[in-house]
Amino acid sequence: MAGTLRTAILLAGLTALFIGIGYALGGGQGMVIAFLLACGTNLWAWWNSDRVVLSMHNAQPITPAEAPRLFAIVRQLADRAGLPMPALYVIHEDQPNAFATGRDPEHAAVAVNTGLLDLMSEEEVAGVVAHELAHIRHRDTLIMTVTATLAGAIGMLAQFGFLFGGRAEDGRRNPFGPIGALLLVIVGPIAAMLVQMAISRSREYEADRLGAGICGDPRWLARGLEKLEHYKQGIVNPTAEAHPASAHLFIVNPLSGLRMDSLFTTHPPTEERIRRLLAMVPPAPSRPALGEGPWAGPAASSQWGSGRRNPWG
Repeated sequence: MAGTLRTAILLAGLTALFIGIGYALGGGQGMVIAFLLACGTNLWAWWNSDRVVLSMHNAQPITPAEAPRLFAIVRQLADRAGLPMPALYVIHEDQPNAFATGRDPEHAAVAVNTGLLDLMSEEEVAGVVAHELAHIRHRDTLIMTVTATLAGAIGMLAQFGFLFGGRAEDGRRNPFGPIGALLLVIVGPIAAMLVQMAISRSREYEADRLGAGICGDPRWLARGLEKLEHYKQGIVNPTAEAHPASAHLFIVNPLSGLRMDSLFTTHPPTEERIRRLLAMVPPAPSRPALGEGPWAGPAASSQWGSGRRNPWG
Protein backbone atom coordinates (compact mmCIF):
# COMPACT_ATOMS: atom_id res chain seq x y z
CA MET A 1 0.00 0.00 0.00
CA ALA A 2 2.83 2.40 0.79
CA GLY A 3 4.42 1.78 -2.61
CA THR A 4 1.10 2.24 -4.40
CA LEU A 5 0.37 5.48 -2.54
CA ARG A 6 3.86 6.79 -3.29
CA THR A 7 3.41 5.98 -6.98
CA ALA A 8 0.01 7.71 -7.06
CA ILE A 9 1.47 10.84 -5.46
CA LEU A 10 4.38 10.90 -7.92
CA LEU A 11 2.04 10.43 -10.90
CA ALA A 12 -0.13 13.27 -9.61
CA GLY A 13 2.97 15.42 -9.27
CA LEU A 14 4.03 14.61 -12.83
CA THR A 15 0.60 15.55 -14.17
CA ALA A 16 0.60 18.77 -12.11
CA LEU A 17 4.04 19.65 -13.48
CA PHE A 18 2.76 19.15 -17.00
CA ILE A 19 -0.26 21.39 -16.45
CA GLY A 20 1.84 23.94 -14.55
CA ILE A 21 4.25 24.30 -17.47
CA GLY A 22 1.27 24.81 -19.75
CA TYR A 23 -0.02 27.57 -17.48
CA ALA A 24 3.41 29.24 -17.27
CA LEU A 25 3.71 29.25 -21.04
CA GLY A 26 0.17 30.19 -22.01
CA GLY A 27 -1.86 31.16 -18.96
CA GLY A 28 -5.29 29.60 -18.52
CA GLN A 29 -5.56 28.64 -22.17
CA GLY A 30 -2.13 27.00 -22.06
CA MET A 31 -3.14 25.04 -18.96
CA VAL A 32 -6.25 23.70 -20.70
CA ILE A 33 -4.26 22.76 -23.80
CA ALA A 34 -1.64 21.03 -21.63
CA PHE A 35 -4.35 19.08 -19.78
CA LEU A 36 -5.97 17.94 -23.02
CA LEU A 37 -2.56 17.01 -24.43
CA ALA A 38 -1.79 14.98 -21.31
CA CYS A 39 -5.10 13.12 -21.63
CA GLY A 40 -4.51 12.47 -25.33
CA THR A 41 -0.95 11.19 -24.91
CA ASN A 42 -1.98 8.92 -22.04
CA LEU A 43 -4.90 7.51 -24.02
CA TRP A 44 -2.63 6.85 -27.00
CA ALA A 45 -0.05 5.20 -24.76
CA TRP A 46 -2.72 3.07 -23.09
CA TRP A 47 -3.82 1.56 -26.40
CA ASN A 48 -0.53 1.35 -28.28
CA SER A 49 2.29 1.01 -25.76
CA ASP A 50 2.85 -2.73 -26.14
CA ARG A 51 2.98 -2.68 -29.95
CA VAL A 52 5.23 0.38 -30.03
CA VAL A 53 7.76 -0.95 -27.49
CA LEU A 54 7.92 -4.43 -29.01
CA SER A 55 8.37 -3.00 -32.50
CA MET A 56 10.96 -0.52 -31.25
CA HIS A 57 13.14 -3.38 -29.94
CA ASN A 58 12.51 -5.67 -32.94
CA ALA A 59 10.90 -8.30 -30.71
CA GLN A 60 9.84 -11.47 -32.54
CA PRO A 61 6.90 -13.60 -31.31
CA ILE A 62 7.68 -17.20 -30.46
CA THR A 63 5.39 -20.23 -30.34
CA PRO A 64 5.21 -23.22 -28.00
CA ALA A 65 6.66 -25.40 -30.76
CA GLU A 66 9.76 -23.20 -30.95
CA ALA A 67 10.39 -23.05 -27.18
CA PRO A 68 8.29 -25.70 -25.40
CA ARG A 69 10.22 -25.62 -22.12
CA LEU A 70 10.16 -21.83 -21.90
CA PHE A 71 6.42 -21.82 -22.56
CA ALA A 72 5.87 -24.51 -19.90
CA ILE A 73 7.79 -22.52 -17.28
CA VAL A 74 6.04 -19.22 -18.09
CA ARG A 75 2.64 -20.91 -18.06
CA GLN A 76 3.28 -22.46 -14.63
CA LEU A 77 4.51 -19.12 -13.26
CA ALA A 78 1.50 -17.29 -14.71
CA ASP A 79 -0.83 -19.83 -13.08
CA ARG A 80 0.88 -19.32 -9.72
CA ALA A 81 0.58 -15.56 -10.13
CA GLY A 82 -3.11 -15.83 -11.04
CA LEU A 83 -2.51 -14.28 -14.48
CA PRO A 84 -3.44 -15.21 -18.05
CA MET A 85 -0.61 -16.60 -20.15
CA PRO A 86 1.23 -13.58 -21.61
CA ALA A 87 2.47 -13.44 -25.19
CA LEU A 88 6.15 -14.35 -25.45
CA TYR A 89 8.71 -12.55 -27.57
CA VAL A 90 12.43 -12.93 -28.16
CA ILE A 91 14.83 -10.06 -28.93
CA HIS A 92 18.02 -10.92 -30.79
CA GLU A 93 20.44 -9.03 -28.55
CA ASP A 94 23.61 -10.38 -26.93
CA GLN A 95 23.10 -8.24 -23.83
CA PRO A 96 21.08 -10.31 -21.31
CA ASN A 97 17.85 -8.57 -20.33
CA ALA A 98 14.05 -8.80 -20.34
CA PHE A 99 10.96 -6.63 -20.01
CA ALA A 100 7.17 -6.81 -19.83
CA THR A 101 4.66 -4.55 -21.51
CA GLY A 102 0.91 -4.24 -22.07
CA ARG A 103 -1.98 -2.15 -20.76
CA ASP A 104 -3.44 -4.93 -18.56
CA PRO A 105 -2.89 -8.63 -17.76
CA GLU A 106 -5.16 -9.66 -20.66
CA HIS A 107 -2.98 -7.77 -23.15
CA ALA A 108 0.45 -8.40 -21.65
CA ALA A 109 3.66 -9.58 -23.26
CA VAL A 110 7.05 -10.69 -21.92
CA ALA A 111 10.14 -10.23 -24.08
CA VAL A 112 13.51 -11.82 -23.35
CA ASN A 113 16.86 -11.19 -25.00
CA THR A 114 18.71 -14.12 -26.54
CA GLY A 115 21.67 -13.18 -24.35
CA LEU A 116 19.60 -13.99 -21.27
CA LEU A 117 18.56 -17.40 -22.60
CA ASP A 118 22.15 -18.20 -23.56
CA LEU A 119 23.60 -17.49 -20.11
CA MET A 120 21.01 -18.50 -17.53
CA SER A 121 19.75 -21.71 -16.00
CA GLU A 122 16.04 -22.53 -15.97
CA GLU A 123 15.71 -21.47 -12.33
CA GLU A 124 17.31 -18.09 -13.05
CA VAL A 125 15.09 -17.56 -16.10
CA ALA A 126 12.09 -18.49 -13.94
CA GLY A 127 13.14 -15.84 -11.42
CA VAL A 128 13.47 -13.17 -14.12
CA VAL A 129 10.14 -14.08 -15.73
CA ALA A 130 8.45 -14.08 -12.30
CA HIS A 131 9.73 -10.51 -11.79
CA GLU A 132 8.16 -9.47 -15.10
CA LEU A 133 4.90 -11.21 -14.23
CA ALA A 134 4.90 -9.25 -10.97
CA HIS A 135 5.05 -6.04 -13.02
CA ILE A 136 2.05 -7.26 -15.03
CA ARG A 137 0.09 -8.19 -11.90
CA HIS A 138 0.80 -4.77 -10.35
CA ARG A 139 -0.07 -3.12 -13.70
CA ASP A 140 3.33 -1.43 -13.63
CA THR A 141 3.55 -1.84 -17.40
CA LEU A 142 0.73 0.70 -17.76
CA ILE A 143 2.05 3.00 -15.01
CA MET A 144 5.55 3.14 -16.49
CA THR A 145 4.21 3.76 -19.98
CA VAL A 146 2.12 6.67 -18.71
CA THR A 147 5.09 8.18 -16.86
CA ALA A 148 7.36 7.83 -19.88
CA THR A 149 4.73 9.42 -22.12
CA LEU A 150 4.11 12.31 -19.71
CA ALA A 151 7.83 12.88 -19.23
CA GLY A 152 8.36 12.99 -22.98
CA ALA A 153 5.37 15.30 -23.47
CA ILE A 154 6.71 17.68 -20.81
CA GLY A 155 9.99 17.95 -22.69
CA MET A 156 8.13 18.57 -25.94
CA LEU A 157 5.87 21.18 -24.32
CA ALA A 158 8.81 23.02 -22.77
CA GLN A 159 10.67 23.15 -26.08
CA PHE A 160 7.52 24.27 -27.89
CA GLY A 161 7.03 27.11 -25.39
CA PHE A 162 10.65 28.19 -25.75
CA LEU A 163 10.45 28.28 -29.54
CA PHE A 164 7.38 30.48 -29.40
CA GLY A 165 8.75 32.75 -26.71
CA GLY A 166 6.28 31.63 -24.04
CA ARG A 167 3.55 34.11 -24.97
CA ALA A 168 0.47 34.21 -22.76
CA GLU A 169 -3.10 33.92 -24.08
CA ASP A 170 -3.47 37.73 -24.35
CA GLY A 171 -0.35 38.01 -26.53
CA ARG A 172 1.94 39.32 -23.80
CA ARG A 173 5.14 37.48 -22.91
CA ASN A 174 4.92 35.32 -19.82
CA PRO A 175 6.23 36.84 -16.57
CA PHE A 176 9.31 34.63 -16.60
CA GLY A 177 10.80 36.35 -19.64
CA PRO A 178 13.33 34.78 -22.06
CA ILE A 179 15.61 33.58 -19.26
CA GLY A 180 12.65 32.04 -17.46
CA ALA A 181 11.57 30.28 -20.65
CA LEU A 182 15.09 28.90 -21.08
CA LEU A 183 15.13 27.64 -17.48
CA LEU A 184 11.74 26.06 -18.09
CA VAL A 185 13.12 24.14 -21.06
CA ILE A 186 15.94 22.80 -18.87
CA VAL A 187 14.34 22.33 -15.46
CA GLY A 188 10.92 21.02 -16.59
CA PRO A 189 12.15 17.88 -18.39
CA ILE A 190 14.75 17.19 -15.68
CA ALA A 191 12.07 17.38 -12.97
CA ALA A 192 9.85 15.07 -15.02
CA MET A 193 12.73 12.64 -15.46
CA LEU A 194 13.43 12.61 -11.72
CA VAL A 195 9.78 11.81 -10.97
CA GLN A 196 9.80 9.09 -13.63
CA MET A 197 12.92 7.53 -12.11
CA ALA A 198 11.49 7.65 -8.60
CA ILE A 199 8.40 5.77 -9.76
CA SER A 200 10.49 3.23 -11.67
CA ARG A 201 12.80 2.49 -8.73
CA SER A 202 9.94 1.98 -6.27
CA ARG A 203 8.15 -0.40 -8.66
CA GLU A 204 11.31 -2.50 -9.15
CA TYR A 205 11.58 -3.30 -5.45
CA GLU A 206 7.91 -4.28 -5.35
CA ALA A 207 8.28 -6.50 -8.43
CA ASP A 208 11.35 -8.19 -6.90
CA ARG A 209 9.40 -8.97 -3.73
CA LEU A 210 6.33 -10.37 -5.51
CA GLY A 211 8.43 -12.11 -8.16
CA ALA A 212 10.33 -14.00 -5.47
CA GLY A 213 7.01 -15.24 -4.12
CA ILE A 214 5.76 -16.27 -7.57
CA CYS A 215 8.82 -18.36 -8.47
CA GLY A 216 9.04 -19.77 -4.94
CA ASP A 217 12.70 -19.06 -4.14
CA PRO A 218 14.18 -15.54 -3.87
CA ARG A 219 17.63 -16.96 -4.68
CA TRP A 220 16.59 -17.71 -8.25
CA LEU A 221 15.89 -14.05 -8.97
CA ALA A 222 18.93 -12.95 -6.93
CA ARG A 223 21.23 -15.16 -9.02
CA GLY A 224 19.52 -13.97 -12.18
CA LEU A 225 20.06 -10.31 -11.28
CA GLU A 226 23.69 -11.00 -10.44
CA LYS A 227 24.28 -12.57 -13.85
CA LEU A 228 22.38 -9.83 -15.66
CA GLU A 229 24.44 -7.10 -14.02
CA HIS A 230 27.73 -8.94 -14.58
CA TYR A 231 27.27 -9.98 -18.20
CA LYS A 232 25.74 -6.74 -19.45
CA GLN A 233 29.05 -4.97 -18.77
CA GLY A 234 30.82 -4.25 -22.04
CA ILE A 235 27.87 -5.41 -24.18
CA VAL A 236 26.10 -2.48 -25.80
CA ASN A 237 22.42 -2.75 -26.71
CA PRO A 238 22.21 -0.44 -29.76
CA THR A 239 18.40 -0.30 -29.79
CA ALA A 240 18.20 0.66 -26.12
CA GLU A 241 20.88 3.29 -26.65
CA ALA A 242 18.84 4.74 -29.52
CA HIS A 243 15.65 4.76 -27.39
CA PRO A 244 16.75 5.52 -23.81
CA ALA A 245 13.19 6.45 -22.78
CA SER A 246 12.37 2.72 -22.75
CA ALA A 247 15.25 1.79 -20.41
CA HIS A 248 13.01 1.74 -17.34
CA LEU A 249 11.00 -1.15 -18.77
CA PHE A 250 13.89 -3.62 -18.55
CA ILE A 251 14.68 -5.66 -15.44
CA VAL A 252 18.16 -4.06 -15.30
CA ASN A 253 19.30 -0.82 -16.90
CA PRO A 254 20.29 -1.67 -20.51
CA LEU A 255 22.18 1.59 -21.09
CA SER A 256 25.97 1.49 -21.17
CA GLY A 257 26.49 4.81 -19.39
CA LEU A 258 28.76 6.02 -22.19
CA ARG A 259 26.87 9.30 -22.26
CA MET A 260 25.21 10.73 -19.12
CA ASP A 261 22.87 7.79 -18.54
CA SER A 262 24.47 6.85 -15.22
CA LEU A 263 23.47 10.23 -13.77
CA PHE A 264 19.79 9.46 -14.29
CA THR A 265 19.43 5.79 -13.45
CA THR A 266 15.93 4.33 -13.64
CA HIS A 267 16.76 1.28 -11.51
CA PRO A 268 17.80 0.85 -7.88
CA PRO A 269 21.31 -0.56 -7.27
CA THR A 270 21.39 -4.22 -8.26
CA GLU A 271 23.45 -5.03 -5.15
CA GLU A 272 20.69 -3.66 -2.93
CA ARG A 273 18.04 -5.60 -4.82
CA ILE A 274 20.03 -8.82 -4.36
CA ARG A 275 20.54 -8.07 -0.67
CA ARG A 276 16.81 -7.62 -0.13
CA LEU A 277 16.02 -10.81 -1.99
CA LEU A 278 18.50 -12.89 -0.01
CA ALA A 279 17.02 -11.50 3.20
CA MET A 280 13.73 -13.11 2.13
CA VAL A 281 15.18 -16.63 1.90
CA PRO A 282 13.30 -18.90 4.37
CA PRO A 283 15.19 -21.26 6.69
CA ALA A 284 14.19 -24.27 4.57
CA PRO A 285 13.01 -24.51 0.94
CA SER A 286 9.25 -24.07 0.79
CA ARG A 287 8.86 -24.84 -2.90
CA PRO A 288 9.98 -27.75 -5.13
CA ALA A 289 12.79 -27.27 -7.61
CA LEU A 290 12.10 -26.88 -11.32
CA GLY A 291 12.68 -30.54 -12.02
CA GLU A 292 10.39 -31.74 -9.24
CA GLY A 293 6.69 -31.68 -8.42
CA PRO A 294 4.72 -29.10 -10.45
CA TRP A 295 7.91 -27.93 -12.14
CA ALA A 296 8.52 -31.34 -13.70
CA GLY A 297 8.52 -31.41 -17.47
CA PRO A 298 10.39 -32.66 -20.51
CA ALA A 299 14.01 -31.61 -20.85
CA ALA A 300 14.12 -30.31 -17.28
CA SER A 301 17.75 -29.44 -16.62
CA SER A 302 19.86 -26.55 -15.45
CA GLN A 303 20.47 -25.34 -19.02
CA TRP A 304 18.32 -24.77 -22.10
CA GLY A 305 18.27 -28.06 -24.01
CA SER A 306 21.14 -30.41 -23.24
CA GLY A 307 23.98 -28.03 -22.63
CA ARG A 308 23.58 -26.50 -26.09
CA ARG A 309 23.00 -22.87 -26.86
CA ASN A 310 19.33 -21.99 -27.08
CA PRO A 311 17.71 -22.17 -30.55
CA TRP A 312 17.71 -18.34 -30.89
CA GLY A 313 21.46 -17.92 -30.30
